[in-house]
Amino acid sequence: MSAIRGARERARTEVTTAIKNEARRQLAQEGAAKLSLRAVARELGMVSSALYRYFPSRDDLLTALIVDAYDAVGVAAETALADGRDGPGGLGPRDRWNAVCSAVRAWALAHPHEYALIYGSPVPGYTAPGDTIGPASRVGLTLIAIARDASRADALAPPPLSGELRPEAARIAADIAPDLPPAVAVALVAAWAQLFGLISFEVFGQFNRMVEERDAFFAQAASRLAEDVGLRG
Repeated sequence: MSAIRGARERARTEVTTAIKNEARRQLAQEGAAKLSLRAVARELGMVSSALYRYFPSRDDLLTALIVDAYDAVGVAAETALADGRDGPGGLGPRDRWNAVCSAVRAWALAHPHEYALIYGSPVPGYTAPGDTIGPASRVGLTLIAIARDASRADALAPPPLSGELRPEAARIAADIAPDLPPAVAVALVAAWAQLFGLISFEVFGQFNRMVEERDAFFAQAASRLAEDVGLRG
């Protein structure tokens, strides 16, 4: 029985992978708004009723693709951080930050349609469920981990914080990083938003005919974000 069950699980995994791959192909061609279970089933030679056993609705398939995309960019960020920690001599906080930012950008440029799915325009009629929250947090948590490493190494200088923002800063810090100064928590949220703003401008073409040396431009911008957070060394 275990062998039969294992074979069924492998077959289900293979079909699920095929469905997702075809859906990603259609995302690249048509965009998320036009994703259709019937179209996916037709291209795979399946009847719609069979596909529904894997993904009961278009939204279920979209959620699976969104979670996969968030996990993939999260893995890119986490791998860059691990390499920076474990490499010869280890990288300093700013270099770790720059390595993580560069890894996120590289993933986005290599997977523009998947990036658009998670950071582009909302899909009409779709509301992301709670299942996406954890995967969506992975890059942000990686940036927070860099700040924590810097704090432990006495290489974190909290940036200035205006008086009117202090209550909000305390609330944000309590939510995302209670072990870090509130000023750093605010700066991390701003840096996270600016990081994806930079990447989105590049992926979606807003830098066309404006920024030519994009690697150097991004490296400079990422380094400035590290300064804003208060990373030293």
